[in-house]
Amino acid sequence: MSADLNLKTLTGVHFIGIGGIGMSALARMFVLEGKNVTGSDSSHSKATEELEKLGVRIFYEQRKENISPETNLVVYTIAILEDNPERVEAKQREIPSLSYPELLGKISEGKFTIAVSGTHGKTTTTGMIAQILLDVGNDPTVVVGSFLQGRGSNFIESDQNTLSACSGDRWTANFIAGKGDIFVVEACEYKRSFLNLNPNIVVITNIDADHLDYYKNVTDIQKAFSEFAQRLPENGTLIASGREPLIEPIAKETKNFTDYSKWKKTISLQIPGLHNQQNARAALAVAHTLGISLKDALNSLSKFKGTWRRFEYKGKTKKGALVYDDYAHHPTEIKAAISGFREFFPHKKLVVAFQPHLFSRTKAFFNEFVEALSLADEVLLAPIYAAREVFDETISSKLLAEKMRIPVTVFPSLKEISDYANDTYSGEEVFVTMGAGDIYEVGRIMLSVPASEHF
Repeated sequence: MSADLNLKTLTGVHFIGIGGIGMSALARMFVLEGKNVTGSDSSHSKATEELEKLGVRIFYEQRKENISPETNLVVYTIAILEDNPERVEAKQREIPSLSYPELLGKISEGKFTIAVSGTHGKTTTTGMIAQILLDVGNDPTVVVGSFLQGRGSNFIESDQNTLSACSGDRWTANFIAGKGDIFVVEACEYKRSFLNLNPNIVVITNIDADHLDYYKNVTDIQKAFSEFAQRLPENGTLIASGREPLIEPIAKETKNFTDYSKWKKTISLQIPGLHNQQNARAALAVAHTLGISLKDALNSLSKFKGTWRRFEYKGKTKKGALVYDDYAHHPTEIKAAISGFREFFPHKKLVVAFQPHLFSRTKAFFNEFVEALSLADEVLLAPIYAAREVFDETISSKLLAEKMRIPVTVFPSLKEISDYANDTYSGEEVFVTMGAGDIYEVGRIMLSVPASEHF
Protein backbone atom coordinates (compact mmCIF):
# COMPACT_ATOMS: atom_id res chain seq x y z
CA MET A 1 0.00 0.00 0.00
CA SER A 2 2.87 2.38 0.77
CA ALA A 3 4.90 1.73 -2.39
CA ASP A 4 2.93 4.18 -4.53
CA LEU A 5 2.21 6.66 -1.71
CA ASN A 6 3.07 10.23 -2.72
CA LEU A 7 3.91 12.27 0.38
CA LYS A 8 3.57 15.54 -1.53
CA THR A 9 -0.11 14.97 -2.29
CA LEU A 10 -1.10 14.19 1.29
CA THR A 11 -3.49 16.62 2.95
CA GLY A 12 -4.23 15.02 6.33
CA VAL A 13 -1.81 13.02 8.50
CA HIS A 14 -2.56 11.41 11.87
CA PHE A 15 0.25 10.30 14.23
CA ILE A 16 -0.33 7.60 16.84
CA GLY A 17 2.23 8.32 19.56
CA ILE A 18 2.88 11.85 18.37
CA GLY A 19 4.75 12.89 21.53
CA GLY A 20 7.80 10.77 20.73
CA ILE A 21 10.95 12.63 19.73
CA GLY A 22 11.06 11.22 16.20
CA MET A 23 7.31 11.31 15.67
CA SER A 24 7.01 14.92 16.78
CA ALA A 25 9.83 15.81 14.37
CA LEU A 26 7.98 14.36 11.39
CA ALA A 27 4.73 15.94 12.56
CA ARG A 28 6.52 19.30 12.39
CA MET A 29 7.70 18.49 8.89
CA PHE A 30 4.14 17.99 7.70
CA VAL A 31 2.93 21.11 9.52
CA LEU A 32 5.61 23.11 7.73
CA GLU A 33 4.38 21.67 4.44
CA GLY A 34 0.89 22.96 5.16
CA LYS A 35 -0.79 19.64 5.84
CA ASN A 36 -3.51 19.12 8.44
CA VAL A 37 -1.81 17.20 11.26
CA THR A 38 -3.51 15.46 14.17
CA GLY A 39 -2.22 12.97 16.67
CA SER A 40 -2.73 10.98 19.84
CA ASP A 41 -0.56 10.12 22.81
CA SER A 42 -0.94 8.65 26.27
CA SER A 43 0.25 11.78 28.10
CA HIS A 44 0.99 15.47 27.82
CA SER A 45 4.60 16.57 27.30
CA LYS A 46 6.54 19.60 26.19
CA ALA A 47 6.69 18.08 22.71
CA THR A 48 2.90 17.77 22.49
CA GLU A 49 2.48 21.22 24.00
CA GLU A 50 4.69 22.78 21.32
CA LEU A 51 2.87 20.91 18.56
CA GLU A 52 -0.45 22.19 19.88
CA LYS A 53 0.94 25.74 19.68
CA LEU A 54 1.49 25.07 15.97
CA GLY A 55 -2.17 24.16 15.56
CA VAL A 56 -1.90 20.37 15.82
CA ARG A 57 -4.93 18.77 17.45
CA ILE A 58 -3.81 16.07 19.89
CA PHE A 59 -6.00 13.51 21.68
CA TYR A 60 -4.90 11.94 24.95
CA GLU A 61 -7.08 8.89 24.65
CA GLN A 62 -6.66 6.62 21.67
CA ARG A 63 -10.01 6.05 19.98
CA LYS A 64 -11.10 5.34 16.43
CA GLU A 65 -12.98 8.67 16.36
CA ASN A 66 -9.64 10.51 16.51
CA ILE A 67 -9.01 9.82 12.84
CA SER A 68 -10.86 12.49 10.91
CA PRO A 69 -12.52 11.96 7.50
CA GLU A 70 -9.78 14.13 5.95
CA THR A 71 -6.97 11.80 7.05
CA ASN A 72 -5.17 10.11 4.18
CA LEU A 73 -2.13 8.78 6.05
CA VAL A 74 -1.72 7.28 9.53
CA VAL A 75 1.75 7.08 11.08
CA TYR A 76 2.45 4.99 14.19
CA THR A 77 5.39 4.20 16.42
CA ILE A 78 6.66 0.62 16.32
CA ALA A 79 5.52 0.22 19.92
CA ILE A 80 1.87 0.56 18.82
CA LEU A 81 0.26 -2.87 18.36
CA GLU A 82 -2.03 -3.88 15.50
CA ASP A 83 -5.08 -4.02 17.78
CA ASN A 84 -4.77 -0.33 18.63
CA PRO A 85 -8.23 1.17 17.90
CA GLU A 86 -6.79 3.87 15.65
CA ARG A 87 -4.75 1.38 13.62
CA VAL A 88 -7.82 -0.86 13.35
CA GLU A 89 -9.92 2.08 12.14
CA ALA A 90 -7.32 3.05 9.54
CA LYS A 91 -7.26 -0.51 8.22
CA GLN A 92 -11.05 -0.71 8.03
CA ARG A 93 -11.21 2.59 6.15
CA GLU A 94 -8.30 1.54 3.93
CA ILE A 95 -6.26 4.57 4.94
CA PRO A 96 -2.55 4.03 4.14
CA SER A 97 -0.54 3.41 7.31
CA LEU A 98 3.20 3.62 7.86
CA SER A 99 5.35 2.97 10.88
CA TYR A 100 7.75 5.74 11.87
CA PRO A 101 10.73 3.88 10.30
CA GLU A 102 8.76 3.27 7.11
CA LEU A 103 7.95 6.98 6.83
CA LEU A 104 11.63 7.85 7.30
CA GLY A 105 12.34 5.44 4.45
CA LYS A 106 9.86 7.21 2.18
CA ILE A 107 11.45 10.57 2.98
CA SER A 108 14.93 9.23 2.28
CA GLU A 109 13.95 7.97 -1.18
CA GLY A 110 14.23 11.42 -2.72
CA LYS A 111 17.22 12.67 -0.74
CA PHE A 112 20.96 12.10 -0.45
CA THR A 113 20.72 10.33 2.89
CA ILE A 114 23.33 10.31 5.63
CA ALA A 115 22.14 7.67 8.10
CA VAL A 116 23.82 7.67 11.51
CA SER A 117 23.56 4.34 13.29
CA GLY A 118 25.21 2.65 16.27
CA THR A 119 24.31 1.34 19.70
CA HIS A 120 25.72 4.45 21.38
CA GLY A 121 26.48 8.00 20.26
CA LYS A 122 24.26 8.30 17.21
CA THR A 123 22.26 11.27 18.53
CA THR A 124 25.33 13.38 19.29
CA THR A 125 27.01 12.35 16.02
CA THR A 126 23.88 13.27 14.05
CA GLY A 127 23.85 16.66 15.76
CA MET A 128 27.53 17.23 14.97
CA ILE A 129 27.01 16.42 11.29
CA ALA A 130 24.01 18.73 11.18
CA GLN A 131 26.06 21.52 12.77
CA ILE A 132 28.81 21.17 10.15
CA LEU A 133 26.40 21.13 7.22
CA LEU A 134 24.47 24.14 8.48
CA ASP A 135 27.66 26.09 9.08
CA VAL A 136 28.89 25.57 5.52
CA GLY A 137 25.50 26.43 4.02
CA ASN A 138 24.38 23.01 2.79
CA ASP A 139 20.87 23.52 4.24
CA PRO A 140 20.09 19.87 5.14
CA THR A 141 16.87 18.31 6.34
CA VAL A 142 17.59 16.77 9.74
CA VAL A 143 15.72 14.32 11.96
CA VAL A 144 17.47 13.61 15.24
CA GLY A 145 16.46 11.65 18.34
CA SER A 146 16.86 14.59 20.70
CA PHE A 147 16.71 18.37 20.71
CA LEU A 148 19.64 20.35 19.35
CA GLN A 149 20.94 23.27 21.33
CA GLY A 150 20.17 26.51 19.56
CA ARG A 151 21.40 29.69 21.14
CA GLY A 152 24.96 30.59 20.31
CA SER A 153 25.04 28.21 17.35
CA ASN A 154 23.50 28.07 13.90
CA PHE A 155 20.32 26.36 15.12
CA ILE A 156 18.51 29.69 15.17
CA GLU A 157 15.07 29.77 16.76
CA SER A 158 13.82 32.46 14.40
CA ASP A 159 14.95 30.55 11.29
CA GLN A 160 11.82 30.00 9.21
CA ASN A 161 13.04 26.51 8.26
CA THR A 162 13.35 25.38 11.87
CA LEU A 163 10.19 24.85 13.87
CA SER A 164 11.16 25.50 17.47
CA ALA A 165 10.55 22.49 19.65
CA CYS A 166 10.97 24.45 22.82
CA SER A 167 10.10 28.12 22.42
CA GLY A 168 12.14 30.39 24.66
CA ASP A 169 14.42 27.57 25.76
CA ARG A 170 17.89 26.81 24.45
CA TRP A 171 16.76 23.48 23.01
CA THR A 172 15.32 24.42 19.66
CA ALA A 173 14.83 21.61 17.21
CA ASN A 174 14.61 17.88 16.65
CA PHE A 175 13.69 18.60 13.04
CA ILE A 176 15.23 21.01 10.57
CA ALA A 177 13.50 21.49 7.23
CA GLY A 178 16.27 22.18 4.76
CA LYS A 179 15.87 23.18 1.14
CA GLY A 180 18.93 21.24 0.02
CA ASP A 181 19.06 17.63 -1.14
CA ILE A 182 20.83 16.22 1.94
CA PHE A 183 18.86 14.29 4.56
CA VAL A 184 20.63 13.59 7.89
CA VAL A 185 18.79 11.04 9.99
CA GLU A 186 19.40 9.10 13.17
CA ALA A 187 19.01 5.45 12.21
CA CYS A 188 17.68 3.20 14.97
CA GLU A 189 18.55 -0.50 15.02
CA TYR A 190 15.63 -1.56 17.26
CA LYS A 191 13.54 -4.17 15.45
CA ARG A 192 15.80 -3.52 12.41
CA SER A 193 14.04 -0.19 11.86
CA PHE A 194 16.97 1.26 9.90
CA LEU A 195 16.48 -1.25 7.11
CA ASN A 196 13.67 0.98 5.84
CA LEU A 197 16.15 3.74 4.95
CA ASN A 198 17.81 4.33 1.58
CA PRO A 199 21.26 5.56 2.63
CA ASN A 200 24.07 7.07 0.56
CA ILE A 201 26.35 7.32 3.57
CA VAL A 202 26.07 4.97 6.56
CA VAL A 203 27.79 5.86 9.81
CA ILE A 204 28.17 3.12 12.42
CA THR A 205 29.45 4.61 15.67
CA ASN A 206 29.79 1.22 17.39
CA ILE A 207 28.01 -2.11 17.87
CA ASP A 208 27.17 -3.38 21.34
CA ALA A 209 24.69 -5.79 22.91
CA ASP A 210 21.36 -4.05 23.51
CA HIS A 211 17.64 -4.48 22.78
CA LEU A 212 17.92 -8.12 23.79
CA ASP A 213 14.15 -8.19 24.15
CA TYR A 214 14.23 -8.32 20.33
CA TYR A 215 17.69 -9.52 19.25
CA LYS A 216 18.91 -13.02 20.13
CA ASN A 217 22.48 -11.93 20.92
CA VAL A 218 25.22 -9.55 19.79
CA THR A 219 25.83 -11.68 16.67
CA ASP A 220 22.22 -11.10 15.65
CA ILE A 221 22.72 -7.37 16.21
CA GLN A 222 25.90 -7.40 14.11
CA LYS A 223 24.01 -9.14 11.32
CA ALA A 224 21.39 -6.36 11.32
CA PHE A 225 24.10 -3.70 10.96
CA SER A 226 25.66 -5.72 8.15
CA GLU A 227 22.29 -5.81 6.36
CA PHE A 228 22.05 -2.07 6.83
CA ALA A 229 25.49 -1.43 5.31
CA GLN A 230 24.52 -3.63 2.37
CA ARG A 231 21.72 -1.17 1.54
CA LEU A 232 24.36 1.28 0.35
CA PRO A 233 24.45 1.84 -3.42
CA GLU A 234 27.55 1.08 -5.52
CA ASN A 235 28.96 4.57 -4.88
CA GLY A 236 27.85 4.73 -1.24
CA THR A 237 30.22 5.02 1.72
CA LEU A 238 30.42 3.26 5.07
CA ILE A 239 32.01 5.33 7.84
CA ALA A 240 33.04 3.55 11.03
CA SER A 241 35.97 2.62 13.24
CA GLY A 242 38.01 -0.19 11.75
CA ARG A 243 39.27 -1.00 15.24
CA GLU A 244 35.86 -2.25 16.37
CA PRO A 245 35.95 -6.08 16.17
CA LEU A 246 32.23 -6.31 15.38
CA ILE A 247 32.52 -3.70 12.62
CA GLU A 248 35.67 -5.07 10.93
CA PRO A 249 33.92 -7.89 9.00
CA ILE A 250 31.19 -5.46 7.86
CA ALA A 251 33.85 -3.05 6.59
CA LYS A 252 35.52 -5.83 4.60
CA GLU A 253 32.24 -6.53 2.82
CA THR A 254 31.78 -2.85 1.86
CA LYS A 255 33.33 -1.43 -1.31
CA ASN A 256 33.87 2.11 0.00
CA PHE A 257 34.91 2.22 3.64
CA THR A 258 36.29 5.19 5.59
CA ASP A 259 37.99 4.36 8.89
CA TYR A 260 37.62 7.35 11.20
CA SER A 261 39.78 5.76 13.90
CA LYS A 262 42.84 6.78 11.87
CA TRP A 263 42.34 10.36 13.05
CA LYS A 264 44.60 10.59 16.11
CA LYS A 265 44.53 14.26 17.07
CA THR A 266 42.31 15.56 19.87
CA ILE A 267 39.41 17.61 18.53
CA SER A 268 38.48 20.83 20.30
CA LEU A 269 34.99 20.30 21.73
CA GLN A 270 32.73 21.93 24.29
CA ILE A 271 31.52 18.55 25.54
CA PRO A 272 33.87 16.14 27.37
CA GLY A 273 34.63 12.46 27.08
CA LEU A 274 36.56 10.09 24.82
CA HIS A 275 33.25 8.87 23.41
CA ASN A 276 32.50 12.37 22.12
CA GLN A 277 35.96 12.52 20.52
CA GLN A 278 34.93 9.37 18.65
CA ASN A 279 31.62 10.90 17.67
CA ALA A 280 33.45 13.97 16.36
CA ARG A 281 35.84 11.81 14.32
CA ALA A 282 32.86 10.16 12.65
CA ALA A 283 31.40 13.59 11.84
CA LEU A 284 34.75 14.72 10.41
CA ALA A 285 34.80 11.66 8.16
CA VAL A 286 31.35 12.52 6.84
CA ALA A 287 32.49 16.08 6.15
CA HIS A 288 35.54 14.78 4.28
CA THR A 289 33.36 12.44 2.19
CA LEU A 290 31.18 15.42 1.24
CA GLY A 291 34.20 17.53 0.26
CA ILE A 292 33.97 19.93 3.19
CA SER A 293 37.32 21.35 4.23
CA LEU A 294 38.96 20.10 7.40
CA LYS A 295 39.34 23.65 8.68
CA ASP A 296 35.62 24.39 8.30
CA ALA A 297 34.59 21.07 9.86
CA LEU A 298 36.87 21.49 12.89
CA ASN A 299 35.72 25.06 13.39
CA SER A 300 32.10 23.93 13.33
CA LEU A 301 32.70 21.10 15.80
CA SER A 302 34.37 23.52 18.21
CA LYS A 303 31.04 25.40 18.41
CA PHE A 304 28.83 22.35 18.90
CA LYS A 305 27.08 22.67 22.27
CA GLY A 306 25.47 19.27 22.52
CA THR A 307 21.95 17.87 22.60
CA TRP A 308 19.18 17.60 25.17
CA ARG A 309 19.89 15.12 27.98
CA ARG A 310 23.53 14.58 26.99
CA PHE A 311 25.81 16.11 29.65
CA GLU A 312 23.13 18.78 30.10
CA TYR A 313 23.65 21.36 32.83
CA LYS A 314 20.36 22.03 34.66
CA GLY A 315 21.40 24.49 37.37
CA LYS A 316 22.70 24.89 40.89
CA THR A 317 20.79 24.06 44.07
CA LYS A 318 20.42 26.48 46.99
CA LYS A 319 23.20 24.61 48.76
CA GLY A 320 25.48 24.93 45.74
CA ALA A 321 25.39 21.42 44.22
CA LEU A 322 25.69 21.40 40.42
CA VAL A 323 22.86 19.48 38.76
CA TYR A 324 23.33 17.72 35.41
CA ASP A 325 21.25 15.29 33.39
CA ASP A 326 22.34 12.53 31.00
CA TYR A 327 20.43 10.00 28.90
CA ALA A 328 22.94 7.16 29.51
CA HIS A 329 20.95 3.98 30.12
CA HIS A 330 23.25 1.17 28.96
CA PRO A 331 26.33 0.11 30.97
CA THR A 332 28.69 1.19 28.18
CA GLU A 333 27.05 4.61 28.06
CA ILE A 334 27.09 4.95 31.85
CA LYS A 335 30.84 4.26 31.93
CA ALA A 336 31.45 6.82 29.19
CA ALA A 337 29.24 9.44 30.86
CA ILE A 338 30.86 9.01 34.28
CA SER A 339 34.28 9.22 32.64
CA GLY A 340 33.24 12.50 31.01
CA PHE A 341 32.04 13.96 34.30
CA ARG A 342 35.27 12.88 35.99
CA GLU A 343 37.22 14.64 33.24
CA PHE A 344 35.19 17.83 33.65
CA PHE A 345 35.02 17.81 37.47
CA PRO A 346 38.18 16.04 38.72
CA HIS A 347 37.97 17.47 42.26
CA LYS A 348 34.27 17.04 43.03
CA LYS A 349 32.33 14.14 44.47
CA LEU A 350 30.17 12.53 41.76
CA VAL A 351 26.68 11.45 42.82
CA VAL A 352 24.54 9.63 40.24
CA ALA A 353 20.78 9.24 40.54
CA PHE A 354 20.05 6.35 38.19
CA GLN A 355 16.76 5.00 36.92
CA PRO A 356 17.11 1.58 35.23
CA HIS A 357 15.24 1.45 31.91
CA LEU A 358 13.36 -1.78 31.11
CA PHE A 359 13.20 -4.90 33.22
CA SER A 360 14.69 -6.95 30.38
CA ARG A 361 17.71 -4.66 29.95
CA THR A 362 18.37 -4.51 33.69
CA LYS A 363 18.25 -8.30 33.91
CA ALA A 364 20.35 -8.91 30.78
CA PHE A 365 23.14 -6.55 31.89
CA PHE A 366 22.81 -6.88 35.66
CA ASN A 367 26.50 -7.39 36.44
CA GLU A 368 27.53 -4.76 33.89
CA PHE A 369 25.21 -2.19 35.51
CA VAL A 370 26.70 -2.94 38.92
CA GLU A 371 30.22 -2.46 37.55
CA ALA A 372 29.41 0.73 35.60
CA LEU A 373 27.49 2.47 38.39
CA SER A 374 30.20 1.61 40.90
CA LEU A 375 32.47 4.08 39.07
CA ALA A 376 30.53 6.92 40.74
CA ASP A 377 31.21 8.00 44.33
CA GLU A 378 27.61 7.47 45.40
CA VAL A 379 24.45 6.21 43.69
CA LEU A 380 20.76 6.86 44.34
CA LEU A 381 18.52 4.32 42.63
CA ALA A 382 14.97 4.90 41.41
CA PRO A 383 12.55 2.05 40.62
CA ILE A 384 12.93 0.44 37.19
CA TYR A 385 11.18 2.37 34.41
CA ALA A 386 9.01 -0.23 32.68
CA ALA A 387 8.32 1.69 29.43
CA ARG A 388 6.85 -0.86 27.01
CA GLU A 389 7.23 -3.86 29.36
CA VAL A 390 5.02 -5.50 31.97
CA PHE A 391 6.11 -5.64 35.61
CA ASP A 392 8.74 -8.30 36.39
CA GLU A 393 9.10 -9.08 40.10
CA THR A 394 12.32 -11.07 39.55
CA ILE A 395 14.43 -7.94 38.97
CA SER A 396 14.60 -4.66 40.88
CA SER A 397 16.77 -1.69 41.82
CA LYS A 398 17.08 -3.19 45.28
CA LEU A 399 18.85 -6.22 43.80
CA LEU A 400 21.28 -3.92 41.99
CA ALA A 401 21.99 -2.04 45.22
CA GLU A 402 22.80 -5.25 47.09
CA LYS A 403 25.67 -6.00 44.70
CA MET A 404 27.23 -2.54 44.52
CA ARG A 405 30.47 -1.74 46.35
CA ILE A 406 29.93 1.99 46.90
CA PRO A 407 27.37 3.93 48.99
CA VAL A 408 23.96 3.35 47.42
CA THR A 409 20.39 4.12 48.47
CA VAL A 410 17.18 2.88 46.87
CA PHE A 411 14.20 5.24 46.81
CA PRO A 412 10.55 4.45 46.07
CA SER A 413 9.91 7.66 44.09
CA LEU A 414 11.57 10.48 42.18
CA LYS A 415 10.20 13.04 44.65
CA GLU A 416 12.00 11.32 47.53
CA ILE A 417 15.26 11.32 45.58
CA SER A 418 14.82 15.05 44.95
CA ASP A 419 14.12 15.85 48.61
CA TYR A 420 17.07 13.78 49.82
CA ALA A 421 19.48 15.28 47.28
CA ASN A 422 18.43 18.86 48.08
CA ASP A 423 18.92 18.25 51.81
CA THR A 424 22.22 16.38 51.46
CA TYR A 425 24.44 17.77 48.70
CA SER A 426 26.30 21.07 48.50
CA GLY A 427 29.01 22.73 46.44
CA GLU A 428 31.33 19.78 46.97
CA GLU A 429 29.13 17.52 44.80
CA VAL A 430 28.11 17.19 41.18
CA PHE A 431 24.68 15.57 41.09
CA VAL A 432 23.77 13.75 37.86
CA THR A 433 20.39 12.28 36.98
CA MET A 434 20.89 9.43 34.54
CA GLY A 435 18.61 7.13 32.53
CA ALA A 436 16.24 6.96 29.57
CA GLY A 437 12.98 7.30 31.50
CA ASP A 438 11.70 10.32 33.43
CA ILE A 439 14.57 10.58 35.92
CA TYR A 440 15.20 14.13 34.64
CA GLU A 441 12.15 15.13 36.69
CA VAL A 442 14.38 14.88 39.78
CA GLY A 443 16.39 17.88 38.63
CA ARG A 444 13.25 19.83 37.81
CA ILE A 445 11.88 19.27 41.31
CA MET A 446 15.22 20.09 42.95
CA LEU A 447 15.56 23.36 41.07
CA SER A 448 11.84 24.22 41.37
CA VAL A 449 11.40 24.50 37.60
CA PRO A 450 7.73 24.43 36.48
CA ALA A 451 6.88 21.29 34.51
CA SER A 452 5.71 23.39 31.54
CA GLU A 453 9.24 24.80 31.18
CA HIS A 454 11.05 21.50 31.36
CA PHE A 455 11.19 18.45 29.16
